[in-house]
Amino acid sequence: MHKMPRIWIDYCQFMVSQCKITRSRRTFDRALRALPITQHPRIWPLYLRFAHNLPLPETAIRVYRRYLKLSPENAEEYIDYLRSVGRLDEAAIRLAAVVNDENFVSKEGKSNYQLWHELCDLISQNPDKVTSLNVGAIIRGGLTRFTDQLGKLWCSLADYYIRSGHFEKVFDSYAQFEESMIAAKMETTSELGQDEDGDIDLELRLARFELLITRRPLLLNSVLLRQNPHNVHEWHKRVKLYEGQPRQIINTYTEAVQTIDPMKATGKPHTLWVSFARFYEDNEQLDDARTIFEKATKVNYKQVDDLAAVWCEYGEMELRHENYDQALRILRKATAIPARKAEYFDSSEPVQNRVYKSLKVWSMLADLEESLGTFQSTKAVYDRIIDLRIATPQIIINYAMFLEEHNYFEDSFKAYERGIALFKWPNVHDIWNTYLTKFIDRYGGKKLERARDLFEQALDRCPAKYAKTIYLLYAKLEEEYGLARHAMAVYERATAAVEPEEQHQMFNIYIKRAAEIYGVTHTRAIYQKAIEVNHSAVTHLNIYQTCACLTAHFWQTWKEFEIRHGNEDTIREMLRIKRSVQATYNTQVNFMSSQMLKATINATGTEVQLEQKSVPTAVFGGLKDD
Repeated sequence: MHKMPRIWIDYCQFMVSQCKITRSRRTFDRALRALPITQHPRIWPLYLRFAHNLPLPETAIRVYRRYLKLSPENAEEYIDYLRSVGRLDEAAIRLAAVVNDENFVSKEGKSNYQLWHELCDLISQNPDKVTSLNVGAIIRGGLTRFTDQLGKLWCSLADYYIRSGHFEKVFDSYAQFEESMIAAKMETTSELGQDEDGDIDLELRLARFELLITRRPLLLNSVLLRQNPHNVHEWHKRVKLYEGQPRQIINTYTEAVQTIDPMKATGKPHTLWVSFARFYEDNEQLDDARTIFEKATKVNYKQVDDLAAVWCEYGEMELRHENYDQALRILRKATAIPARKAEYFDSSEPVQNRVYKSLKVWSMLADLEESLGTFQSTKAVYDRIIDLRIATPQIIINYAMFLEEHNYFEDSFKAYERGIALFKWPNVHDIWNTYLTKFIDRYGGKKLERARDLFEQALDRCPAKYAKTIYLLYAKLEEEYGLARHAMAVYERATAAVEPEEQHQMFNIYIKRAAEIYGVTHTRAIYQKAIEVNHSAVTHLNIYQTCACLTAHFWQTWKEFEIRHGNEDTIREMLRIKRSVQATYNTQVNFMSSQMLKATINATGTEVQLEQKSVPTAVFGGLKDD
């Protein structure tokens, strides 16, 4: 009985009523395989109704695709279903295939033009969802196919470009439409044998087309501003388009500042106010420019920095016109403490209550006070910046340098100390460097203990990355004004405190200074320590230079080493050092070596034969410790 359609129909209806989707689909498939194709029209309506009610569009789409292989004349039903489930891309593809099929007869009685019009509406109104078709080519193909419906098709093409965001192409389409209408008008006039010069309609069309081409940038700008009236960049472009038309420029600026919501703006809305005021300034209307700036300072911008920029531009304008007192009053007004204080980043408060903490405004006021104000007013500004805790390391250094220029040295050192209290490493690095250098330049060794305390404070919690400079400055202080052993202790601390890649250089400096102060023999312990911490890379040049002063046979060893491992330059350097040592230390055993020889004989009771060497005094003896 599997060939009986009635049994299959009842069975399929029963399975559908059980809400068993997979089993129902498989039952429909078995029925189609079992029944002859002449009986399929009795199964497909049930199958399609079942698929149409499924919550899974993909299953229904696959069922419909199979169905259309049997009944392609029902494509419209499938297209309607695709549109109902939002599968517009495939709907457009199917509809395009129907339009291009000359043998297709609509069951709904639609003409080919009506189907084409549906396709144009579908693809032009959904450019983001229809991606598989060349929409522009399809609509332009309709322009040549349906010449009596040009206006409607051009509108569809323009609608597509607008929804796609291709506003320039909208204008191009409009221009092509006008151009085609002019060409058609001229052709008609020519066929009728009329004079083109006397055709008023043609003249009007030509004038309209010329005006359209001229207004192209402005029309495009208008479209973009209608899309987003808060686009600051487009408002600036619109002002440029009206260049040479002062009244239009003023109207555009006025419309812009009234339209833009700073909270929704794309770009910096304060730049429109500044440009508006600059326009009046350039036309020597300072009072109007001041009015614009005053209004701009009352706008509730999104960022405090925007309002700060307005105040600074306001002050800059007065400076350009040499109104120095007015500029000072403006900046002092901007930094005045509001009736209701608020934190800089508290977005719940208007920017007018937060701008008093803007470093940009305070920095400009400090510069003006230094140039135009008194010592006390400038000092008060810097103190206020520090009290508000908005200072930067550069502000601290500027303040201290200002005090130093006016010979308030101790006050400048206090400024450095206030800055050190505000910042931590690594931000405090520049302050410490400047402070220590200035302190040494000022007092030298007069306040040595105080200087040592400052260096110890600086080195406390100092990161290894910044330690080298401070240690070298500390050691220099001890060498010039302190004790040699203190300097050596600083160098030794430095070798352990700096970064690993700087230890090699630090050891070299340590060795060089130790040799100059105490003599070469004092460097042996330093070399041993360097090797212990894996810094045997203390260059062979240093070792050989030292040994060259001690052993006559060493020159030959050094020469052989350079021949095997060096180059022409290193051999020349070796020979230069050899000549220098021989010229400088062309002496016999010094007094110290004699004393050492005598001590050795007395201790062992045996004469020790020593070769006479050219040994420098610095080898066995050096500077006495302070």
